[in-house]
Order: sequence, then C-alpha cells, then structure tokens
Amino acid sequence: MIKTMNLTKVYRTDEVETTALNNVNVNVAEGEFVAIMGPSGCGKSTLLNVLGLLDNPTDGEYHFNGHEVSKFKERQRTNLRKSNIGFIFQSFNLIDELTVYENVELPLLYIKMPASERSKQVNKVLDRMKIAHRAKHFPQQLSGGQQQRVAVARAVITNPKLILADEPTGNLDSANGEEVMTMLTQLNSEGTTIIMVTHSPTDAEYAHRIIQLFDGHVVTENIKKEFHL
Repeated sequence: MIKTMNLTKVYRTDEVETTALNNVNVNVAEGEFVAIMGPSGCGKSTLLNVLGLLDNPTDGEYHFNGHEVSKFKERQRTNLRKSNIGFIFQSFNLIDELTVYENVELPLLYIKMPASERSKQVNKVLDRMKIAHRAKHFPQQLSGGQQQRVAVARAVITNPKLILADEPTGNLDSANGEEVMTMLTQLNSEGTTIIMVTHSPTDAEYAHRIIQLFDGHVVTENIKKEFHL
C-alpha cells in the first residue's frame, strides 16, 4: 500500500535549514499495523503528515495505493486523502461548535454523501464506538476518553483503507488508552491498515512491526508479530 524511496523533507527559512526526514525508506503492506517510535523531534509527525498527504516531501518518491504522489498538487492530495485516509490525533481535533453527531458526519459531507445515507452511517458508527448516547452533546461536555471515541468514529466513517494515528492515547489515562488501542486492533483485524506514532512501548506492542526513527532516519525495524497478507 505504501512505499517511500529516499523520502526527504527539509524546512527552510531565511536563516535556518532543518532536515526533518533524511532518505527514509519505508514499506507498509495493506492490512498491516505499524508503530513509529523515536525521541521528540526525530521526524515522526513529519513522516505521518507526508504519508497522510497533508504535505509533500522535498525530495524522494512516495507511492500510495499504486500512485506516485510525491509531486501531487494540494487539490490532488485532498481528493485522494478524503476517501482513503482517516486521522486520529492526540488532541482529538474535534470542532467545539459542532455536536458529536456533526463532528462524525463531517467527512461524509466532504465526499457529498446523500443525507439519508449519512444518517445511517453516522448512527451505525456511533453505536459501534459506544458513544451514540452522546450524539447531541458538544466535545467540551465529554471526557477525554469519550472525545477520543468520537475522533475514532470520525476517522472510520468513510471506511478508509488507511488510518494514521498520532499519539492516540497521549491525553488519556491507562484504562481509556487501552480501550482506544483495542478499537484500533479490532479495526486492523477487519482489514484497515494502521500507522501509529507513539512514545508508548505498551501501545507499540499492539503493532505487527515497530519502526524506530532518529534524526530523520530509520534506524531499526523490529517485527513484533507475524503478519500475513
């Protein structure tokens, strides 16, 4: 599903040049669960942004689902992203002015799904994530664990092929964090590819494989569980 070749990302200002990714070569098969680890500032979130088509690399190639996308314009990236990739963030990134239902519905509006079908999809996902009873509440009325459930529901509402999770348990206590990891494991078992950035060795144990980054390089890859296509 994913293949990068000498992927490089350089940030430049008038005075400073910072290399966030330096010749990164990564392969992720469809249906795999991969954890990306490393110290703060090593390039984990930058890599996730590039893989999620939120940003282009400075150099190198990025093949996603059979397309070489490294030079895609923003509109091309957006069109490919909105029906193929779901995002889960540490800070939840819910819209405070929208209800739980409306937050989860939002990705379906972007792909212009008819209203009746949207309603079925949203209610089905809210039930699955055990948050349907909070559909009319606003994010600030929810606990952290409930907010992350909503974020997961929003990420999966379009049945994406790939979910990118950036520290998905970082703002949660251990019990709620374990629930989120169980949800991700279930989604992966149903065929969704997951790439997760984490500082947590406990969370990383859920993955098939751990990729360690340091100073923008891949330094090690550690297979934790057998993965079969």
